[in-house]
Formats: sequence, C-alpha cells, structure tokens
Amino acid sequence: MAIELQQQLKTLQQLVMTPQLQQAIRLLQLSRVELLETVQQELLENPFLEERDNHLATETQEPPDDRKPHDDDVAYDTDLSRNADWEDYLGEFSSSPRLVQPRDYETPEEMTPLEARYSVKPSLESHLMWQLRLSTLDERQKEIGEEIIGNLSSSGYLQASLEEIASQCHVEPAEVQTVLERIQLFDPVGVAARDARECLLIQIRNLNYDRDPILRELIECHLEDLEAKRYKPLLRKFKLSKEELGEYLDIIQSLDPMPGASFGGGEPTYVSPDVFVYKAGDDFVIVLNDDGLPQLQLSDMGQWALDCENSAQKDYCNEKKRGAIWLINSLYQRQRTLYKVMESIVRHQRPFFEKGVTHLAPLILKDIADDIGVHESTVSRITTNKYVATPHGIFELKFFFNSALELDDGSQVGSESVKALLKKFIAEEDPHAPLSDERLGEMLKEHFKVNIARRTVAKYRTALDIPSSSKRREHF
Repeated sequence: MAIELQQQLKTLQQLVMTPQLQQAIRLLQLSRVELLETVQQELLENPFLEERDNHLATETQEPPDDRKPHDDDVAYDTDLSRNADWEDYLGEFSSSPRLVQPRDYETPEEMTPLEARYSVKPSLESHLMWQLRLSTLDERQKEIGEEIIGNLSSSGYLQASLEEIASQCHVEPAEVQTVLERIQLFDPVGVAARDARECLLIQIRNLNYDRDPILRELIECHLEDLEAKRYKPLLRKFKLSKEELGEYLDIIQSLDPMPGASFGGGEPTYVSPDVFVYKAGDDFVIVLNDDGLPQLQLSDMGQWALDCENSAQKDYCNEKKRGAIWLINSLYQRQRTLYKVMESIVRHQRPFFEKGVTHLAPLILKDIADDIGVHESTVSRITTNKYVATPHGIFELKFFFNSALELDDGSQVGSESVKALLKKFIAEEDPHAPLSDERLGEMLKEHFKVNIARRTVAKYRTALDIPSSSKRREHF
C-alpha cells in the first residue's frame, strides 16, 4: 500500500473566544477596586479613550453680537484653554510660575502636607528593631537580636531554636539565650517566647506576680484545664474558693498570650458596595454605585487617525479605536447585567429584604439565570466579589445563594436562615447550662417544622465557628 498525501475538506463548528469576548467575561468577575484599576490602565494605554467630565458644560455659548471669531482665533483659544488646563494641573511645578494666594476658608489641617497627616502603622519587626537599636547591647549582640527578630511569627512567637540561631550567627547558644531574655522584655512584653506558657510567665515576672506559687503553677501546668473550664479539680487541688480562683482567672485573662497580634498584618479593608437597595414605600429601589468609576467616551482623535499615511499607524489606530468602543460597551453590559441580577435577587429574596436574615429563602444560580435569560456561569461571575447594601447590612451577592431544607409541609427553608436562628438560640442560652446539639435540633424543629439531625446542627455550628456545649459551659 503506497503512502501518499491527500487534501480533504471538513466542516466544523467550534467556539472561538476573541480577545474582546475574553475581556468582557473578565470584567464581569472583577471587584470594584479591580475594575477601577483596569479602567485607569486602559485610559493610560488607549489614546482613543478619555474620561467624560460631567461638571463641564457641553454646549458653548455664542458671542453676544453678530461677529463670529475667525478660525485662527478659534484655534488659538482652543490651544490656550488646553495650555491653561495643563498649567492648572501642574500647579507650582508648571513652567510659568503663578502666584498662589492662600484661601481664607482653608483650615490648618487642609494646609498640612499629606505626609504629616498620615503615617504607616509600624510592624512588629520595625517596632522591635527600633528598641534593639536603642538598647545597650553591643554590636555582636545586636546582630543576634536581628536574627531573633527575623524569626518571629505574626503572633510574636520565636519559630527557630537557639541552636539554629546560634549556627546562623556563629556563636554559642548561651549568647543567644542572653540576648533572647533581653528581647523578651521589649514592648510588647513576652514577645519572642517559644509558647504560651513562657509568654505568660514572662509577663507575670515583669509584673512581680511570679511570687505567688499558685498563679505560677496554674500557668505552668493547668492552662489546658483553664481553657476547658475544668475548675472543680483546681479548687480541690489548691484548696481555693470560687472567688479566689476567679481572682486568679482575672489576672491570667488580663495577660496577652499573643503579644504580636496587636500589630496585625495590615490595615483593615473597607467594602464599598456595588449596589444599594432602598425601601421606598412597599417596593425596593435598586441603585448602582457608580461613584468613583470613570465615565468613558471616545476622544477627538478620529481626524488624526484619518490623516495617518502609514498603513501600520492606521492599523494601530483602528485596533485601539475598536478596543475603546468594545470596552465602553463591555462596561455598560456589565452594569446592565449586575442590575438585572440584583433585581432578580430582590424578587426571589423579598422576605429577606422585608424581615431579615432569618427569612432568607433557598436560591441557586440556575433560578436567577432562568429568570433573566443568561447562563449560570454569567450569574456566577457577576456575583463574585460584589457587595450590596441592604436595610439589614452589607452582604456579598453570593450570600443570597444557599441550599434548601425540606419542611414537613412540603415547603423549603434556606440553610442561612437556619444558621441565623441557630446563632440566635446560642446567644440567648444560659451560659451555665448551654444547649446541646440535640436540644438545638428540637428547637429548630419547633420553629421551622423540619427534622434536622444532630450532625447537621453540629455542621452548621462549626460553620459559624461556635464551640460545642461543653466548651461553652461556664462553671462560675
């Protein structure tokens, strides 16, 4: 059989995602901050995009008399206005200096430079390094101290052994121990401890509380008993009354087992809602939050693109212009889809918006997708990293999608409603006689008329980060 080459024609159908379609899909799942960064980047890279200024008048006034300005005058005035705007933007850094007159209404705080009004929160490492440089340790000991500080966790505990630090600094472990004891007395006291026992012992030693043998033994040997609230064996062992043991507990609870936690891992992140839902009479009004998002429009570069003689320049201009138009349309489509999804969520979850979390209904992505006529993946993307401000607080859009529990009468209830009611029951329980999972299941059955197994109650309780009844029990 001879081997030969042949050509065949075949008709195929396949889905091809263009770069523009990929960009539109990516815009759907961007958060508000990420969307703003993307738009700002496009404004910098695409000369056919510009931000619409809503504060400037869109119509120019005619001259008061019949005389019309010459074309040269118009060009000159246009160029002058552009230069004036540029000079206003540059301010004192412009090529033509201008006199800056102080404003009478300016407060001293407004005239203070930004650098003088804002400072970065110090980290644990920088705070300890500052104290190390001001200490009376010699240069060799400071090098050891830097190695110790560099091996601290975010909670302030030492994560390396003395031998490892001694090996890194080429010194004896005894020298590392000497420097470590000095650093452990830095602010916050107890930093660089190896465990919680050592941390608390350092703090009571600094407060001169270590002279009490009972307090010292409680910390050294019975921290687990205190955590589990097993107080009766401690009362018998140390022959204490409840009031006396309570005083020891107050002292221990005043100590800080994680001295480095106060420095944290950064500043808190504040959520800016993408949508606002207001109650107006018997209905709800949906308002998209466009505050801070640039309003885009095509720039006046069309004539410049037509004047390009080079074909490569024309191709570049056409590509950038198409990209600008597509971005504007994609942003509009994103906001339109977000509005439609939020409108459908309000329809499906109206009891929640009326009465609160305990009336949250079961909902899945397919319900919203079928309601507004889009694919489930589109609903999933548009609800990712998006937040809505409701009369009951700020929630992520994913919060409204939850599984269902079948009630005895055939109806359904959302799992988030069950969790909210479970949290309410536990918050109102007697701390000396906390509710067991079986009892919580009975109470949920009485309220919702649904059979909930004990393991389901335990699963919801764990999801809410609530300990078991034995750990919630208070013995005093």
